[in-house]
Amino acid sequence: MNEELRQRVIETLRQGKDLPAEWARELFPPEKREYELVYHGKEREEDIIADTMAVPLQPVRTFGKNGDDWHNMLIFGDNLQVMKTLLEQKKAGKLCNADGTPGVRLIYIDPPFATKKEFSGSQDQKAYQDKVAGAKFLEFLRKRLVFLRELLSDDGSIYVHLDYRKAHYIKVLMDEMFNESRFENEIVWHYPDNFQGNINRFPNNHNTIYLYSRSDHTRFKRVAIPLKGGKRKRDVRIWDPETQNLTAARNENGDIIYKEFTHKWADDVWDIGQSSVTKKKSGEYLGYPTQKPEELLRRVIEASTISGDIILDAFAGSGTTCAVAEKFGRRWIGIDCGKLAIYTIQKRMLNLKKEIGNKGKPLEPKPFTLYNAGLYNFSELRKLPWTGWRFYALQLFGCKDEPHTIGGLKLDGKLKGASVLVFNHQEHQGQRIDEDTVRDIHNAVGRKIGSKFFIIAPRGVFDFQQDYIDFDGIRYYALRIPYSIINELHHREFRAIKQPNDETAVNDTVDAVGFDFIQTPRVKWAVSVKKRQGQSQNQACLKIKQFESRARLRGQDTRGGLETLSVLMLDFDYDGKVFDFDAVFYAHQLQADDWQAWFSIDGLGGNTMVVFIDIYGNEAREIIPCDKSGFMRSKPGKAKTKKRKSGDKYACQP
Repeated sequence: MNEELRQRVIETLRQGKDLPAEWARELFPPEKREYELVYHGKEREEDIIADTMAVPLQPVRTFGKNGDDWHNMLIFGDNLQVMKTLLEQKKAGKLCNADGTPGVRLIYIDPPFATKKEFSGSQDQKAYQDKVAGAKFLEFLRKRLVFLRELLSDDGSIYVHLDYRKAHYIKVLMDEMFNESRFENEIVWHYPDNFQGNINRFPNNHNTIYLYSRSDHTRFKRVAIPLKGGKRKRDVRIWDPETQNLTAARNENGDIIYKEFTHKWADDVWDIGQSSVTKKKSGEYLGYPTQKPEELLRRVIEASTISGDIILDAFAGSGTTCAVAEKFGRRWIGIDCGKLAIYTIQKRMLNLKKEIGNKGKPLEPKPFTLYNAGLYNFSELRKLPWTGWRFYALQLFGCKDEPHTIGGLKLDGKLKGASVLVFNHQEHQGQRIDEDTVRDIHNAVGRKIGSKFFIIAPRGVFDFQQDYIDFDGIRYYALRIPYSIINELHHREFRAIKQPNDETAVNDTVDAVGFDFIQTPRVKWAVSVKKRQGQSQNQACLKIKQFESRARLRGQDTRGGLETLSVLMLDFDYDGKVFDFDAVFYAHQLQADDWQAWFSIDGLGGNTMVVFIDIYGNEAREIIPCDKSGFMRSKPGKAKTKKRKSGDKYACQP
C-alpha cells in the first residue's frame, strides 16, 4: 500500500464512511500472478465456494426404473447452487464414473454469450454500461468455472463454448484458473450456411470452443469424420532421404501405390451446419433458441470420454449434450434454470432416435430422474418419513448434520457454529412452538450454547410471527418451512429463479440465491372454438382472463398479475402421465393478442394439458377435456374434429 492510499483510508475511516469496494485488491492483494484479468466485483475463489449455498435435490419423477448404482439426472435450478451440492456428493464418493473415478470426466457448457443489452445516453455512458454488464457476466461465469473445475475428475476435460463478444476475456480467466499449460485447443465451429445478407463487415459465421484439461494424463482420442461421397483414393507418401522430401510410394513395377480412405481426422476447425439450418435434412431441430447440432457434441464426447463416463452440462438448454451422451452410453447430468428447457429436454429424452441427427430407430433412454433444486414442493417434503424430513430441513438451511446433546436436549446440527434443533412435528402432532416453548429450551441450554440457537419447524407450528425471540442476550431464531431464510443470517438477499417471457431472453444469465417453495399460480381461463379474424377455418382459442402469481422474495410475500406470466405450454394429446408439450406461447406473444392463444383443432387428440408458468418457475396445470374442447379422439393418436358451432366455450375457474 502506498502512502497516498494509506492516508485516504485513514481519512475515510475518521469520517465514519465505508471503504470503497474497489480498494479491496490494493488493501488485500491476491496471490501474485504473471498476469490476470482485473475487473470490479472479482471475488476470491475461496469465498465463492464458501459463500455459495448448497441446495438439496428433491426428486420429482423418475422415468424408467433406476439401477442400483447410478441414474442420470435432469435438474431444474440455479446451476451454481446445484454444483455446490454436486461437489459435496463428489467429496462423499457419490459422484463417480463407471470405473469408480470420482468426479465428472467431461464438462461441456454453452453459457449465455454476454447479453445484448440496449442502453440510452451518450456514447461514453453506453461504453461504461457495456463494461459494467461485461464485468458482471465475467464474474457470473467465473463463479461457475470455479465449481466446474472442482467437479472434474483428475483426468477430466472441459469445453467452454463462446462467441466473439467475450471469448478473449474468458480465455484469460481460464488460463488463471486451470493454468495456461492445461490449454489444449481453440476449436472453431464454422457454419458457412448461416446467410446474413448484405452487411458492412465480414459475416460472423463461427463460434469458439476452448478445451482445457485437468492434468497431463487427461483422456483424449482422435475423432473420425466420414468423407462425403464415400471412399476416396490417395497416394501413399514416404520419406525420400536423397531429396529430403515426401514422395509417392511405388510397387515393384513402379506403379504409384494408392490407399482408400473413408474418413478424415477432425482438426480444430469444424464445418458443421446449425440445427436451425439443417432441420429439414436431419429432423433434429426442436425450435429451441440457441440449440446446438448433435454432430458438434458427438465430436466432443467421442474425443474425451468412454462408455460409462459422467458428462455434465450446466447450461443444458435444449438437451443436445444429454441426448448425444445417451446415444453413446455415457452417464449424464443436465442442469438448467428454465422450465422451458427442462420440459424440452424431458420431451427430447423420451423421443430419442439412435443415430446422430435424430435419425434411425427409436432409442429408449436409460432411467433418469427429474429434480427440483431451490424451488420445492412443500407438500411432498412433509410426506417424508422423519429421517427424510430431518435431512431436508438441515440441508435447506445449510446446516451441518452433527447430532449432539446439551443440557439433556437432543440437537440435530450446527449452523454458523450455533446449535440447531429440528422439531419433530410427526412425533409431536398438534404441539405448538410458542414463547413458553422457547423459554423451556432456554432454561435447559441457555448458559451452554453461546449467543444463537436455531429451531427448524413447519411454518404453521410456530405461534409467534417474529423471526426470533431474545432471552438473556441469547437469540432464538425460528427457521420456518416453507420460508425463505432470514436475510439477517445470510449476507446476500434471496433471489428467485426468473423465467423468460420471450424467446430472446431464454438464454439470459440467471443468478438465484437461496431457495423457495412452489406456490401454484391462480388462473382463470376459457377455451372456445371460433373463427379468428382473417381465417376461414375454426380454431381453438384459449383466453387467459386472470393470472395471479405468488412468491416469497427477500423475506416478503409478493403477488403479481399478468405481468408475472412467463410462458403457456400445451400438450394436445395428454396421456395422463407425461406432459409432452406440442406448443409454446411466450407472454409477450399472448399480450400482443389480448392474452389469447390460438391453435389448430386438426392436430388435437385426447385431453389437452395446459401448463401456465410464472416468472418464478411456479406452475398451474389444467386439463381441457376432449369432449369440451371442440374435438374427440376416434383412434389412438389420431384426432377427429367434432362439429361445433362457432363460439362454443368451455370455461375453467379454479
